[in-house]
Amino acid sequence: MTSTNHYHILEVSHTATQREIKQAYRRLAKRFHPDSRQETANHEQIIRINAAYEILGDPQRRQSYDQQLIPNYPSARRQQRTAQAHSYYQSRRATEEVSIGLIDEWLKKVYRPIDRLVSSILNRLNEQIDELAADPFDDELMAVFQDYVRCSRHDLQQAKRIFSSQPNPPKLAKIAAIVYYCLNHLADGIEELEWFSCNYDDSHLHTGQELFRMSHRLLNEVHRNVEIIVNR
Repeated sequence: MTSTNHYHILEVSHTATQREIKQAYRRLAKRFHPDSRQETANHEQIIRINAAYEILGDPQRRQSYDQQLIPNYPSARRQQRTAQAHSYYQSRRATEEVSIGLIDEWLKKVYRPIDRLVSSILNRLNEQIDELAADPFDDELMAVFQDYVRCSRHDLQQAKRIFSSQPNPPKLAKIAAIVYYCLNHLADGIEELEWFSCNYDDSHLHTGQELFRMSHRLLNEVHRNVEIIVNR
């Protein structure tokens, strides 16, 4: 174990559940956050709390920490996903012709359900942020925002399952690759929103909003490409 004990910082035991760790983190973040207007506000302490939760809040990193290993920062996963997306796009490119029936089936069973799920997630973000802006430190408002984030993650997982349910026709390889990028950006955005809902750090909110905007642009690009295919 390193000299700085993350369990002590979050005031939890080594056997604490992930839910207990998250609850402890939210409680301490509210107590020590510099913008909380409380006498306990402490910039240095909030840095230590954030660092501790970054490790213990993730089951895999927590296991590595318990085994005295140095965990990797989340951006490593994003870089890996980007490389996987590029590889996916290259591997899916094909030159053979495919029947219109297969294309229509993919658009009906894969593209349209994903479009509905992703659009629902993206279109509700601004409304959720506007409601939370009244008082980000209000537990009830934050609970509503967290419900939105949880539902968004659930819908995203459903969209990913649909995307993986059947191979895309070769003629739709480009569209499928853009959908893949869109889902990955959306996953990263939801992750940032989850961090914001725990530590009230606006940088996570702003990063999440930007990732959602990128997802929205990609989704619009999908729409344009699908329209071209349909109208041919």
